[in-house]
Amino acid sequence: MSGSEKREELRSALETTRAQLEATNARIEARAGRNLFFAILSGLVFGGVFLVSLLLIKELFVVLVAALVGVALVELASAFRVAGRRVPRIGVVLGGLTVVAGAYFWGAEGMLLGLFAGSALLTVWRLLEGLLPAWETPPRTLIRDVFSGLFTLVYVAFLASFTVLLVDAERGEWWVFSLVLIVVSVDVGAYAAGVTLGRHKMTPRISPNKTWEGFIGAAIVAMTVGVLVSIFALEQPWWVGIILGVVVLLTATGGDLTESLIKRNLGVKDMSSWVPGHGGFLDRLDSLLPSAVGVYGVALFLGVV
Repeated sequence: MSGSEKREELRSALETTRAQLEATNARIEARAGRNLFFAILSGLVFGGVFLVSLLLIKELFVVLVAALVGVALVELASAFRVAGRRVPRIGVVLGGLTVVAGAYFWGAEGMLLGLFAGSALLTVWRLLEGLLPAWETPPRTLIRDVFSGLFTLVYVAFLASFTVLLVDAERGEWWVFSLVLIVVSVDVGAYAAGVTLGRHKMTPRISPNKTWEGFIGAAIVAMTVGVLVSIFALEQPWWVGIILGVVVLLTATGGDLTESLIKRNLGVKDMSSWVPGHGGFLDRLDSLLPSAVGVYGVALFLGVV
C-alpha cells in the first residue's frame, strides 16, 4: 500500500470516528437537553469560583450571591417581557439587592424587612412608569405587571437569601457546601439514570426529559452524598444526611419543574444564553433556590441557626 493510500485510509478512519462521536453527542444532548461538554466545563469554572468564595472569604460569597441574584432577576424580568409583562429591570434588581443586604446585615428579620422594602420600591417604580405616556397601560395590565415583579423578587432574591442566612450559622460554610453538593448530586444522579435507564416519563407536558428512573437514581445518589457530608463536613449523625437527601431531592426536583412550568407559560426555552451548555444563570439556580429554604429548615430544626 502506497503512502497516499495509507493517508487516505487514516483520514477516512478519523472522519468515521468523528462522525460517530458527533452522533453520540447529539443523542446525549437530545436526551439531556444540553451540550454536555460545555455544561461540564462551565460547571467546573463556576464551581471553582464558588468554593474559593465560600471557604476562603465569606464576604466574597455574599457578593457572589448578590451578583447571581442580580443577573437572575434581569433574566426573569426579561422573560416576563417576552410574554408582554413589563417588569422593571433596574427596579427589581435594586429590590433584590435590598433583600440580600438585609439578610447579610440583620439576619432573618432583616431579610423580611428587605423583602417588604424591596417590594414597595418595585411597586412604586412600576406605578411611576405607568404615569409616563410611553409606558401608559390599562390598570388591569399595570396590576399584572406589579404582581409579576413581586413574584420575581420572591422567587429569586428572597429564596437565594437563605444561603446568606445559612452561611452565617455555626459551620455555615459547610452547610452551604453540603447544600450545593447534594443539589448537584440530584442533578447528576437524575441525568445518569435518566440517560441510561430512563423509560417512563415523569412529567412529559412540563419537562419531557425527566423520568421516574432518573428520579430514583437521584434519590439514591442524594441520600448517599447526604450521609457522607453529614458525617464528614457537618459533624452530624448519619440520619441527618438521609433527611437532607430526601428534602433536597424533593425541593430540587420541584424547583426544576417549577422553572420549566414558568418558561412554558412565558413561551421561552431558556432564561438566557449567558452560560454555555446551561442556558441562563436562573436555569442553573432553579434547583438551588427552593433547596436553600429546605436545608435552612433542617438546620433550624437541629438548632444550628
